[in-house]
Amino acid sequence: MTPPDTPIDDLHEWLSFDFDDETYEFDVTFLTSPWTCIFGRGCPGVLTGAAPELEQGCCSYGAHFTDKADRRRVAKRAEKLGPDEWQFREESDRAGGPIHKNEDGEWATRLVDDACIFLNRPGSAQGAGCALHQAAVARDERFIDWKPDVCWQLPLRLEQKVDQNEHTTNVLREWKRRDWGEGGAEFHWWCTTDDDAFVGHRPVYEELRDEIVELVGPLPFEAFLAQVRRRPSEQFLPHPALKKRP
Repeated sequence: MTPPDTPIDDLHEWLSFDFDDETYEFDVTFLTSPWTCIFGRGCPGVLTGAAPELEQGCCSYGAHFTDKADRRRVAKRAEKLGPDEWQFREESDRAGGPIHKNEDGEWATRLVDDACIFLNRPGSAQGAGCALHQAAVARDERFIDWKPDVCWQLPLRLEQKVDQNEHTTNVLREWKRRDWGEGGAEFHWWCTTDDDAFVGHRPVYEELRDEIVELVGPLPFEAFLAQVRRRPSEQFLPHPALKKRP
């Protein structure tokens, strides 16, 4: 048993309620924090050492797909990309497409020069960033509808748990190192555990509103908002990463 005076390294506050015969649990500590994506703004990436100059973010290992629908949607969007939008369009065509089954038997995006084939690199005509994301923005469309599920969901993670009575609990929380499996421990840096990424000017639930609604649905999200907005922001438990600041 942990002694009562032992500091807890990763203490979070949660909001839980029942809605439409399901339970919803929200990681209030993360969702009210000022986390923001710092891709291209000094993000060290997820290699074994810091490499902000590569501007790879979390794209170094490619994207794994959640299901067949996820793969088909991305493949269909990729067909719309021309070489003026996608640096590795020709490489993809020569390889038979941007998606393949890797050596572990898992469906994933191909890698080119040790990063995702969809990642336009620094110095390219397109500029560094995901070709799918850039194309969606250029067309004034949602990047959610273009990118692999894991890519647009990060750093959010939705877990659905069904108990012995077939009751579903939906848990929305931050994506942690452990969610990557054994490889997560090898990352030099991960954004939800370092205060460098907690520099946004609005809370995550506003910054990632579209993504949250896509994951849990509009009505549960509105119920979450109603509860959160009842309390002054200074009453929420600060994110553990913020406590690392001097």
